[in-house]
Formats: sequence, C-alpha cells, structure tokens
Amino acid sequence: MQRLNSLKQGLCYAETNFRLTYLSSIRKKLLLGGIFLGGVAVIFVFAISIGALNLSLSQSIKAIFEESDLSYVLWNLRIPRAIGAILAGASLGVAGAVMQNVLRNPLASPFTLGVSQGAAFGAAFAIIVLGAGQTHSYGSEGVTVFKTYPVVISAFMGSILTVLAILLLSFLKGVLPEAIILAGVALSSFFGAMTMFFQYFASDVQVAATLFWTFGDIGKAGWLEIKYMFITFLFCFVYFFLQRWNFNALLWGDDSAKSLGVNVKLLRIISMFLSALVVSVCTAFLGIIGFVGLISPHIVRLICGNDYRFLIPYSALFGSLLLLISDIIARTILAPAILPVGIITSFAGAPIFFFLLIKKRRF
Repeated sequence: MQRLNSLKQGLCYAETNFRLTYLSSIRKKLLLGGIFLGGVAVIFVFAISIGALNLSLSQSIKAIFEESDLSYVLWNLRIPRAIGAILAGASLGVAGAVMQNVLRNPLASPFTLGVSQGAAFGAAFAIIVLGAGQTHSYGSEGVTVFKTYPVVISAFMGSILTVLAILLLSFLKGVLPEAIILAGVALSSFFGAMTMFFQYFASDVQVAATLFWTFGDIGKAGWLEIKYMFITFLFCFVYFFLQRWNFNALLWGDDSAKSLGVNVKLLRIISMFLSALVVSVCTAFLGIIGFVGLISPHIVRLICGNDYRFLIPYSALFGSLLLLISDIIARTILAPAILPVGIITSFAGAPIFFFLLIKKRRF
C-alpha cells in the first residue's frame, strides 16, 4: 500500500510538472507573438517615416491625424505601400507554411513550386492576349495596367494550373517530396517559356507592361488593391487557422491523420486551392515576390517549433515583418532610386534555399 501511494504521488508530481512546463512553453510562445506584432508596428511607423522626405516620429503621427501636405503623402503613398507590404508578406508567409505541411516538403513555397510563375504567366496572357495591357506613362511614372480584373482572374487560373499539376503528382504513389520540388522547377521553366513566347509576338507597349508587372513592387498597392488583398487573406487565414489541429495531425503522416478523423485528400486540395488564391491575388497586384513564403515558416519553426497553432499566425506576422524590412532596404539602399522589393527578397532567400536544400531538414 505504501509503495502504491508513492507511485501515485510520483505520477501526480510528474503530471503537475508536465502541466507547468506546458503552460510555461505556451506563455513563451504567446510572448513571441507579441514581440512579432510589436515589431511589425514599429517597422510600420519607421516605413512611413522614411523616403525622399524623411519625417520624425512626431511628424508622422501628426500628419496621420491632421490634414496637410505631409498627410497627403502619407495617406496616398507611404501608408498604402506599408499596408500592402504587411498583407503581401502575411499572405505569402502563411501560404508557404501550409504548402510545406500538406505536401510534406520543407522546401515547398509559392515561389519554389512555380505557383508565382504560373500566376505571372496568367497575368502576361491577360495583358498581351486579352488586351489588359492598355498602358500609360506620365513623366517619370512607370507603366500602369488599366484593366486589373482580367489580370487577377488570369493570374489565379495560372496558379491553379500549377497547383493541379502539383497535387496530381503528389497523389501518385512512389513520388518523393524532393520530386515535387523538381516538378516545381520544371513548371517554372515551362511558364517562363510560355511568357517569353507571348512577349515575342507582342507589341513594345505590351512587352513593357508585362515586364513592369513582373517586378515585385509594393509601390503598386493602392487602397483598392489593399481591400481585395485583405478580404482574400482574411478568408484564407481563418480557414487555415481553423484547420490548425488537422495540420498538426498531418505531421504524423496521412495514416495517423486519417485515424484521427481527418479527411486528408479534401484538406490537401482545399488548402492548396486557397494557398494558390491568396498568392495569385498578391502576385496579380504586386508582381512576383520570391522566397518570403519559404523563409518565414522556417525561421518561425526554428524559434517556436512546428505547432501549427502558432506557426500559422506567426508565419504571417514574420512574413509581414520581413517584407516591410525588405521594402525599406529597397527604398534606401540606392536612394533616391527605388528597387523592386522582389530583388531584395530574392537576394535574401536564395542562400537560405541552398542551405535548406543541402541540409534536407525534415519536419
């Protein structure tokens, strides 16, 4: 009896210790989320304060609430640009986290799987073939595409074609996760070749519009684009977050997830479809922004683990933070010239991609 009581006391102690350890881990992860959120807020204020005309913190805050020449600059140029960076970074970050889960491949992302290139092909098709490339240029302004709706719809269809090819390949028996990345490389090459084919027979204005569109540039974001990006991101994010436990179950394999009641095929199809949707909307409005969807989930995973209760929202926050910082670098590194932010993210993402490719980290 005494030995039984000692065993019960030991079990109670172990359970209490485990519970305290778990609660401490949760608190640390919630604190990390607060740090990410605070970092996005701080970088946002910094982003709207710098430019051709640098503003102090007090000037920026005053210009937000008081109508003046500075407030016009902030509300029509800098604030939409910063919010666009936040939404695009969050969209790409969460899409990358979901793709890496449902395809069981840590190298999966909208850029490496060819989803962004498929969207770019669709947009080029709309600009050149469907006549959405009616452009204008006033003074030093860049080429502007007037007809945005055909571009967005075509970009989405191009990304869906890529996703369908990836899903078809992933369902085939004996296909390794590494082969999916190779398929993404092949699809990227194919869509790139098709885009160049259309450009070869296009007019100079259409080629200029297509080339300008493919540059990943946050400066293209206006309030209308921000509204559509926000609605799309919110819808997809809510679904992904509601499926967080199912994503955790997928980490143990399809068979384990099925035994827990998860409809694996349906979850995979819907998740890839929504990932393509949120990526195609960002790509259609802003152009190709590479590697954000690859970098963000991995850095968050290194910090707080692979729990999708935290990985999904934190990948979105870190993606926003990463793209905000990249846009600041793009605007200041060669000031007064402004680089497309896609160049900065590609410079940062390529070394990390090679590192992950060599290490072949598993979930």
